Amino acid sequence: MDRPHERLRATGEGHRPRPQEALRHAAGRLGVEDQGLESPWVGLAQFDRVLSDPAFWAAVENTLVFFLLQLVLFFPVPIALALLVHSLLRPRVRAFVQAVLYLPHFFSWVIVITVFQQIFGGAGIIAQTLREHGHEGFDLMTDPAVFKFLVTAEGIWKDAGWGVIVFLAALAAVDHALYEAAAMDGADRWRRMWHVTLPALRPVVALLLVLRVGDALTVGFEQLLLQRDAVGPGAAEVLDTFVWWTGLRSQDFSYAAAAGLIKGIVGLALVLTANKAAHLMGEQGVYRK
Repeated sequence: MDRPHERLRATGEGHRPRPQEALRHAAGRLGVEDQGLESPWVGLAQFDRVLSDPAFWAAVENTLVFFLLQLVLFFPVPIALALLVHSLLRPRVRAFVQAVLYLPHFFSWVIVITVFQQIFGGAGIIAQTLREHGHEGFDLMTDPAVFKFLVTAEGIWKDAGWGVIVFLAALAAVDHALYEAAAMDGADRWRRMWHVTLPALRPVVALLLVLRVGDALTVGFEQLLLQRDAVGPGAAEVLDTFVWWTGLRSQDFSYAAAAGLIKGIVGLALVLTANKAAHLMGEQGVYRK
């Protein structure tokens, strides 16, 4: 009797690639003409190609710039919003504010970019209003000079509210007796926030910061791919889009595998480094010592 699972094992159908196969492809020369995903062994030649490619380093530079902007401008926003929502006393008002903050997270990047296009694009609301009043319009959506700030603003509007959930959970665990004791000692609202609320958030902030640093080389594949043609690869090319473009569009799979493997190794090193820094600051980080 023919059993499907035995036939799949015999024919190789339904085979799932293993991590070591990705390493093998990165050390080979695999193209679309190769049958059965078999490629000649070329050692470290693909890695040498990647590291000597100016386009790769341009993508690395853009990736790091996006990461730093998001770390400085995006990361503090959920903390500030969590403190604001936590200070609301009426449950109905708090629930309404939370719903408004969470809603953009469920929008796709296509919708988010369309909304920004209708506001900041050449035919958007702001540009049309300026033209109606005799001023020259503008198109921020195709301006490479401000594109990095635009991408950060899109990310803040979409995901900052969703990031509030973790910090609100941490604030809910704070003992209210600490606030009462601080108030009896004469601490006003700002001192209670500085000496009670923020120390309660410190472990969560350290954990999320370690995870964010480890994810530094991933800054939004779909978001940037959708806007790549509008501003050009010089402003929008990051490591994820670079790997996708060279691997799928140029069909140079081994080169893309090598670039992706380099990204994974650097990401692991960043996680370990950030976690060590968290330990030095007295926090647990992702794992304990």
